Amino acid sequence: MKENEAATGQDWFTQTLRVRYQETDQMGVVYHANYLTWLEIARTEYIRSKGFTYKTIEDLGLMLPVVGAELKYISPARYDDEITLAARIVEQSPVKLEFGYEVRRQEQLLVTGTTRHVWVNLSWKPVRINREAPDLYRWLQGG
Repeated sequence: MKENEAATGQDWFTQTLRVRYQETDQMGVVYHANYLTWLEIARTEYIRSKGFTYKTIEDLGLMLPVVGAELKYISPARYDDEITLAARIVEQSPVKLEFGYEVRRQEQLLVTGTTRHVWVNLSWKPVRINREAPDLYRWLQGG
């Protein structure tokens, strides 16, 4: 996707929110760590929109911890901006999952990012979801 293109199409899930005052710093811009919270909102709602919730996943005896995150800050969001969070799966296998993200103010790209996750059981041991949760695995495969 080109930098000036909005995150559209069936691959991207979008969620809008308004920047709250508490999310800004003394410089009047969104504090950098708040973007990670917003990525989690986008990821959680993306999963919910597909018929799964984190609770459903945990009820299956699985967890999906973040093992890596990367953000690229292009332009700051400010108090009272209406922003759009976009999320999609960019890579997956039976043991790991990677999400890609964009944060925009209208058409302006503010931040891009990725989070990497691994599938683990409730004892924090890595698992293969194609064996542990075949329905969830089929969903990830697009089926």
